[in-house]
Amino acid sequence: MTYSGSVKVGGPADVHELTDLMISKVAVGPMDNNAYLLRCRATGEQLLIDAANDADTLLTLIGDDGITAVVTTHRHGDHWQALAEVVAATGARTYAGADDVEGIPVATDVPVADGDTVRVGRVELTARKLVGHTPGSIALVYDDPHGHPHVFTGDCLFPGGVGNTWKDPEAFASLIHDVETKLFGVLPDESWVYPGHGKDTTLGDERPHLAEWRERGW
Repeated sequence: MTYSGSVKVGGPADVHELTDLMISKVAVGPMDNNAYLLRCRATGEQLLIDAANDADTLLTLIGDDGITAVVTTHRHGDHWQALAEVVAATGARTYAGADDVEGIPVATDVPVADGDTVRVGRVELTARKLVGHTPGSIALVYDDPHGHPHVFTGDCLFPGGVGNTWKDPEAFASLIHDVETKLFGVLPDESWVYPGHGKDTTLGDERPHLAEWRERGW
């Protein structure tokens, strides 16, 4: 079936099958958080992005093969409610942006800096620090050698705008700058965006609206 990126809490995962990587998206919890299971097709190794909520759903998605790592995109509580339980069940190593680890109540094994590489099997993801929604939010970029990039943006980029900066002009200026320079400035329009809540988008769909976002200030 064709991947749509449209999921709902209690519903099935939607699976995006790439040449080297399988991406399973599921919605969990009262804030409709997205969690993403990445599986290297060559090795079977798996990585979870945001153990947001509902550990039972996430562990069922993970299955018997387990996971080697959980990446938490940022410190906000709705993105780590199931982290302790998932780590206890799987023994996975924990990753998070270095400047957000103090706000995550599960110890971070690997603090991540801008430009660091996170691996799942033979697949490499590049972390990009995007400051504004939180001090240490990270996005993960998979530059697919067989196609276009795939970007897991947490709460820093959604269809229709950047993440919430709570009417703080400095935080908004920082976030829009980082999103423009580290994502839109270096990645093509075809880049697929997987946000922390809601439906997916592409950089091409959002790029025409960057000036509008800057003008409105959110």
